[in-house]
Amino acid sequence: AVTMQGGPDEYDRLALGVGILRETNEDLRSLKELTIYGLKGLAAYAEHAGRLGYEDDEINAFVERALHDVTMGLLSADELTALVLETGSFGVKVMALLDKANTESFGHPEITEVNIGVGNRPGILISGHDLKDMEMLLEQTEGTGIDVYTHSEMLPANYYPKFKKYKHFIGNYGNAWWKQREEFETFNGPILFTTNCIVPPTAGASYRDRVYTTNAAGYPGFKYIESDAAGHKDFSEIIAMAKTCQPPTAIESGSIIGGFAHHQVLSMADKVVEAVSSGAIRKFVVMSGCDGRQKGRSYFTEFAEALPSDTVILTSGCAKFRYNKLPLGDIGGIPRVLDAGQCNDSYSLAVIALKLKEVMGLDDINKLPIVYNIAWYEQKAVIVLLALLSLGIKNIHVGPTLPAFLSPNVAKVLIDNFGIAGIGTVEEDIKTLIA
Repeated sequence: AVTMQGGPDEYDRLALGVGILRETNEDLRSLKELTIYGLKGLAAYAEHAGRLGYEDDEINAFVERALHDVTMGLLSADELTALVLETGSFGVKVMALLDKANTESFGHPEITEVNIGVGNRPGILISGHDLKDMEMLLEQTEGTGIDVYTHSEMLPANYYPKFKKYKHFIGNYGNAWWKQREEFETFNGPILFTTNCIVPPTAGASYRDRVYTTNAAGYPGFKYIESDAAGHKDFSEIIAMAKTCQPPTAIESGSIIGGFAHHQVLSMADKVVEAVSSGAIRKFVVMSGCDGRQKGRSYFTEFAEALPSDTVILTSGCAKFRYNKLPLGDIGGIPRVLDAGQCNDSYSLAVIALKLKEVMGLDDINKLPIVYNIAWYEQKAVIVLLALLSLGIKNIHVGPTLPAFLSPNVAKVLIDNFGIAGIGTVEEDIKTLIA
């Protein structure tokens, strides 16, 4: 990998001769893969912060060093294990950086009722994670007669004060990324992907010619929006297309509530601590992470439905779509599903936990009435998991299955040292986690 030479047209061929899979020791390979997946998630968050003008040379230097250390093959299993945890600690740093970038640019997320119905004007649907693109799209569509809707991981854009001033920002349309084939058909207007999670459209999909991508997202046949040297993008082609389309077809009605990032929740700290102290809230259950189409992921909906009424779910990422529309009610005015935002906003959940530890006078974060049942799918979920481990959080359940790149020995280390566990049945896990 260090001495590889060749142009972009040769990358696919050259990639067969380098990479983690050439490591023959399965434990070393597993630790290296765990680091690489974490670095990919870390890099995605760093890119979002960078698009808003926030960078950290220490984070960038760590990525370079970690790539070097994984590639050169000089580290022992113990040293690679330490690198995995160090990757997690830099995951905390990069999520803190992105949190700063987002909140200083758009304000602190606040409790918000988000419309999930539709208006009567043509719309543009924006998916992904990039809030800079969200801002530019709202600016350019103002006064055009076109409405803007969020999709999937862009839902939390509805919680930021700066975006609320746009009257044509209607709300959220649809659910998690894997349902897009059906939901893009009924949306009727153009769709803009700002990051990954593109499902290849079927051959007969009517929306094929209505999809645009930008940043690192792309797909053959989809139009790509470039940025200029200053990072500005021209969305006029998308706006012009939207004007020729029918308004979205309603697939839901009503609203959902969100905006429970750390700043908002900590402003309610006294109320939260009082509810815990009185026994009104027995446990907080962190159910962050990714959603997916596999049938087994219905576990997370069933788990949320089966939780006792004195528990509160803390969530972030698109896993929320498994339960954020369930009628779970509230506890003394505190909703039983508190959505902190995107997957990177898992940082908020760590900040909340650390603050509650301080307020409650505890000497160990694991003594908090908080348990973890995380849905993992890709590299952003991996860096979130490593970040939690680096903070000393233990006994995290990960599902629907443990990552296949964990060798038996590496999985044993995580289980023995950190209490990492796969999920079981809903009944078993309720009994284990909600003592």
